[in-house]
Amino acid sequence: MSFRKRNVGLAGPSSASASPKEAPVTPANSPGVRPSPIDGRPTTSTGTPTLDDLLAGHAGLALGNSLLIEENGTTDFAGALLRYYAAEGVVQGHRVHVVGVGEQWGRELPGLVGVGGAAGKEGEAGAAGDKEKMKIAWRYERLGEFGAGAAGSRGGIALLLPCFLMYIRNILSFEAIATPTPNRNPIPSSPGQSDLMVPAPFCHSFDLTKRLSLPASGAITFTTIHPTVDNLFTSILQSTTQAIASSLPNTIHRLIIPTLLSPALFPPSASHPRHLLPFLHSIRALLRQHPTRLSAMLTLPLSLYPRSTGLVCWIEHLCDGVLELAPFPHSIDPEPPLTTSSGSSKAEEKPQGMLKIHRLPVLTEKGGGSGGGDDLAFSLTRRKFVIKPFSLPPVEGDQEAQKGEAEGGKVGKGDIEF
Repeated sequence: MSFRKRNVGLAGPSSASASPKEAPVTPANSPGVRPSPIDGRPTTSTGTPTLDDLLAGHAGLALGNSLLIEENGTTDFAGALLRYYAAEGVVQGHRVHVVGVGEQWGRELPGLVGVGGAAGKEGEAGAAGDKEKMKIAWRYERLGEFGAGAAGSRGGIALLLPCFLMYIRNILSFEAIATPTPNRNPIPSSPGQSDLMVPAPFCHSFDLTKRLSLPASGAITFTTIHPTVDNLFTSILQSTTQAIASSLPNTIHRLIIPTLLSPALFPPSASHPRHLLPFLHSIRALLRQHPTRLSAMLTLPLSLYPRSTGLVCWIEHLCDGVLELAPFPHSIDPEPPLTTSSGSSKAEEKPQGMLKIHRLPVLTEKGGGSGGGDDLAFSLTRRKFVIKPFSLPPVEGDQEAQKGEAEGGKVGKGDIEF
């Protein structure tokens, strides 16, 4: 009886030394980039937390991918998402490339929430707490929380615990200098504070009524469109390619194209498939060439180019993610809308439209996560763009349900029948 291995393929000498192709690794110390919880791919924030949660479970837009946002009507909700996306890139120190609009568009980016005022005082208090935590090594900063719930039942241990913690602090205080803190970036300190090491946020909060202070180092570049050029998209590709090639390896780039094919920004020849489709193919190839350094976001007005046309079908096919915003007709009316969202309260804003998911970036064999369903609504306020599940209000004749909704949805003992 032989013990020869079966079902073993014959391999030549060249195939034995061949190694599998490794996925590109994100450069270290890249601000605003973190691995995906699904497959570890580098992702960056869109500036909208609810949109990050919607993108196939990757908790952000995976680098090397594009996102197309379509919008019906004459509103500009998609433009607000683009401004959040650009503002997040500026705050994180990314290179932002805007196509078709001038510098005035960059001056209208929303400012950060919590700069000055009461929020600034809260930031100072939080900074003082972070400074207190940095007196010991970062891996021991939660040691004091152990046994907090047993302080009332075990009085002797509760009395000895502070002395023990003080002893540990004195012994391990030198490790705060020698031990590096992971995923922590230094922030510039104010004149009255010392340098602190705090975790850099992945997604910031912005206020549309404020304006973001742009750095003088050219964080945003604006590419103008020349109608007289035969192929006007060539200059866009050349400037983006040169910017990526001339930057450092750990620099993240964001490409933004507002209102693609809009007559206010693009000449009529731009909508010709002979010009547009090769441009989108080149953008897709550029994203695949730099899968850890580049992401793109585009908007398209469906009132001018419906989804039923062949050109829009090709545009959607060449983008990795496609979302559609369908605002409600009463969004511009001063009267309150008749629809509500599940779990909404008096403090929340009413939904202003529906969000449809046509495609999400699928990056794994498991499908890349769920898209969150079809019944999604969005609302835009001064400080946030919220995407949440949508549900119809109670029937007009259902007085009990309307009364419960008016009272905040609370159910009393009298409402329960056995």
